[in-house]
Amino acid sequence: MTDRYVILDRDGTINVDSDAFIKSPEEWLPIPGSLEAIAFLNRHGFKVVVISNQSGVARGLFDLTTLEAIHAKMLQMVSTAGGNIEAIYFCPHGPNDHCDCRKPKPGLFEAFARDKRIDLKDVYAIGDSLRDARAAETAGARPLLVKTGKGEKTLLKHPELNFPVFDNLYDAANFIVSQS
Repeated sequence: MTDRYVILDRDGTINVDSDAFIKSPEEWLPIPGSLEAIAFLNRHGFKVVVISNQSGVARGLFDLTTLEAIHAKMLQMVSTAGGNIEAIYFCPHGPNDHCDCRKPKPGLFEAFARDKRIDLKDVYAIGDSLRDARAAETAGARPLLVKTGKGEKTLLKHPELNFPVFDNLYDAANFIVSQS
């Protein structure tokens, strides 16, 4: 059997988001139920990968060492909840850097697909913003939106969105498991 993956955005999907950016491990706080959702996906045979824009690096708000410490905290907390994150892909660039990896561009999704030698057509990608959904769509993955983080604002600004919407990551995880 081939590996099955679910792609998650980080800020606003797994952890509480902040317009001032998550700049330290202390500021990284899981959304209630999100860590359990990752463990639930793992128990049902899904490997979880995080794909995240981290422009705070380019903006000088934190460095790569701090980002690694934030991710170490996330990985530890997910592990404590009984789950595992297989890999983390992030874009450290700012909005004006014209890179291919910053969502809504699909570069990180394509890098992940190459690394794991998979076709994204059956891979769900869960995020809280239009740029998460657009990156997933462009790369050929299946976008899902959560109302946590910027999700509610995204729905208000884009009522035309035509993919499944869930209250939170746990509800989205339940949907994915029910589809498999």
